[in-house]
Amino acid sequence: MAIMVDMENEEHAKKRLGRYYIPIWEGCDPTVSQSIKDFRERWKPYSTSSRRYPIGRLIQEVIDPAVAAYMATLPVRYSGYVPGAGTGVGFSAIIGLVGLDAMVRVQRQLLRQFIKTEDRQTPRDHRFTATLEALIELVCCCASKRPQTSAPAQGVSLNAQRKHGFCDFCGELSEFSAFMAKVAEQQVNDAELENRKKLELSHQYCEGHRPKLTNGEWNPAYRQAKRSLAQFELELARLSQQCAKPATPQVKSGDQLVDGYFFHYVMRQTLQPADKAELRNQARLMVDSKLSDRKKQILMLQWSGLNQSEIARRLGIARQAVSKALASIPAMFHLKKKRPIR
Repeated sequence: MAIMVDMENEEHAKKRLGRYYIPIWEGCDPTVSQSIKDFRERWKPYSTSSRRYPIGRLIQEVIDPAVAAYMATLPVRYSGYVPGAGTGVGFSAIIGLVGLDAMVRVQRQLLRQFIKTEDRQTPRDHRFTATLEALIELVCCCASKRPQTSAPAQGVSLNAQRKHGFCDFCGELSEFSAFMAKVAEQQVNDAELENRKKLELSHQYCEGHRPKLTNGEWNPAYRQAKRSLAQFELELARLSQQCAKPATPQVKSGDQLVDGYFFHYVMRQTLQPADKAELRNQARLMVDSKLSDRKKQILMLQWSGLNQSEIARRLGIARQAVSKALASIPAMFHLKKKRPIR
């Protein structure tokens, strides 16, 4: 079985494992990569709430040795960017101290810090970044894992095996996921439980994008998001591609100005591929703000130092159209102007 798993590619593994699949980043250290493959083959009965199969124990058994072995091959300067490395405290022990959700935040913060201060774009740094991303994915999956059989609270008939995750249209949790998170953290009182039993909780949409409002009328935000779903998915894919390898343009839109826009937009931020909620929310904002590819072209030309008349001539449109487009774009999507060469 182990040989078969080693030989299969990630697409086949994803289909075979279904919701128990844990993605492994391309370029991840082979030792860590293999440990994650072994982990995902065994983790089906494990969860944070299981006494018989505590997920922390499996992390300690399978992941800790691989992380320690990988870190032993690196210079000391890398140790500060992996929780517990170089201190004699295991990866799983840090999770036990701070919890899975906090561990994800710590990992993301350390990865951002590494990229901003230490990343020299060497093959070793690329592998280190990919390995950290893979470990973040692992912890994210563990944090969202539910026991195979669970009931959130006595008297509440909610199926805990329903889809948990983001709204189809943005980075907010679906109504069902958000409610189950509250139940898991025991932040729901009896009155709210009683009310929730009378409501249909969507596992596809957040409260802001649910198809119908509480008064029974169609939700305008849902209709707008539904119409723009294809564009949302396109922008999300572009942002995710660029975040994966931010040092060089990654978006292949067929237009150099659009590709350049995503490169410079992502470069000025600290977004990482693991920041799934933020990436989804930014993609939604791009769509809702009507940030078309034409507007991205205009922003890129403005960044390069052209004035509105020059931009208009370059794109073959009226200067007034350029002015109107720039005025309609939210400030968060503008690029800092390129400094002129003296």
